[in-house]
Amino acid sequence: MFIFTVLNKKIDNRYMHRKSTKKLRFKETQVGKDFTSEKLTSYSGLTVINDYVNHLGLFKALDNVFVTLKNNATKVLNIQIFSAIIFASLCGINRLSKISKFTEDPLVCKLLGITKRLDDSNIKIRLSKLGQNGANKLLETSLRFTNKWVKKCGLSRITIDCDSTEQTVFGHQQGASKGYNPKNKGKLSYHPLVCFLSEMKIVLNSWFRTGSAYTSNGIVEFMKQTLAALPSTVKKIFFRADSGFFNGNLFDLLEDIGHEYLVKAKLTNTLKQRLSEQKWIKKCSHIAVCEFEYQAHGWSKARKMYGVRVIKEYVEKEFFGKIEIIPVYEYFCYCTNLKGLSTIKIHALYGERAECENWIENTKNQLYAGQTITNDFHVNDILWQLSVMAYNISVLMRYESDYKTWKQEPKSFREWFILVPGKVVTNARKTTVKMSKHYIYAKQWVHLTGKIPIAA
Repeated sequence: MFIFTVLNKKIDNRYMHRKSTKKLRFKETQVGKDFTSEKLTSYSGLTVINDYVNHLGLFKALDNVFVTLKNNATKVLNIQIFSAIIFASLCGINRLSKISKFTEDPLVCKLLGITKRLDDSNIKIRLSKLGQNGANKLLETSLRFTNKWVKKCGLSRITIDCDSTEQTVFGHQQGASKGYNPKNKGKLSYHPLVCFLSEMKIVLNSWFRTGSAYTSNGIVEFMKQTLAALPSTVKKIFFRADSGFFNGNLFDLLEDIGHEYLVKAKLTNTLKQRLSEQKWIKKCSHIAVCEFEYQAHGWSKARKMYGVRVIKEYVEKEFFGKIEIIPVYEYFCYCTNLKGLSTIKIHALYGERAECENWIENTKNQLYAGQTITNDFHVNDILWQLSVMAYNISVLMRYESDYKTWKQEPKSFREWFILVPGKVVTNARKTTVKMSKHYIYAKQWVHLTGKIPIAA
């Protein structure tokens, strides 16, 4: 009887549970909002960047070159302005007005050693006083650090990818002019010249130029400067560039020094005629190749050319009342002094330089090089160089610490490593940034920080 009663109660309980009509309700919550909290930062990752740059000795070197003379009106050092622009580029901030607002951040103020924000008009005035001489000094300093970085990587053979890029402006800035600008035809622009060390993805050298400058204008002097900046540990150079650098004087320079090059040929009418006369060797169903000697106008000698003919598509053509299907060809032609490579391998090797264009876009669109513009050409030159310096810092820091992170684009790296909210706390003369212990990338952040040289 007892067992029956217990079983009956269990059955009743299950039945009552299933038949429950009680419902769970969502409770709305209201949270107050205000802007009264102090000492908060959006850029906690700058602490590590600052430690790494101090480890490189970059800011100290810039301070020694751009000495600030003390007078009653001077309250800001040149290096503080340079540092603010570099940090702003790393944080994805352009325009002088935005950079000025950026320096209000309590962490940025602490790193720069300032008590109030930098005024944008004062930044422009200070940079304009440096002028062309200042832009040249900044480039020389950058090249000296390039020498150190390349020497540290220990490479005896390097690849230099060279390219130019147009930077459109919407105004009448000094030095901006009409030139090659396929994306914004007829617009005023600047036309910087850039070369990368492909093995490290860093900018070796860059010249800020007027928009009317042709792609290869000054390329021989540019390469002489670049080669002179390299350490003696680099014994062999492989230079690679597009058809804008199809220049006999450049080839003479590289050959005289004993370096290798691969440059895409500019398909002039004369060269197109020569290609049409060649005996093409079929390599597969849609690719054929050829080799021939060619001496362009102004060249000191003839050089070997490598042609590639690719079938783009088939089209219908009418001949004497009959419809025939004929191929449409796309031609590629290269000039190189590389030995022992087939035309197909040369074609593939040139294709690898496509990544160089991505690096240029990263420099322009993710570190905003050339997008902080004033009416002064030499100020724009300095701003360009500082943004390029920021790009190199971002890449080199990751190159030295973690391969997987080094492969990331600067913008991706910035979003999870630099743009981390935190609270700036000062105790016993020591400043610390307190970040959320629930930050989704906290483990990854700490792991990378521990591998970066001199990062605290």
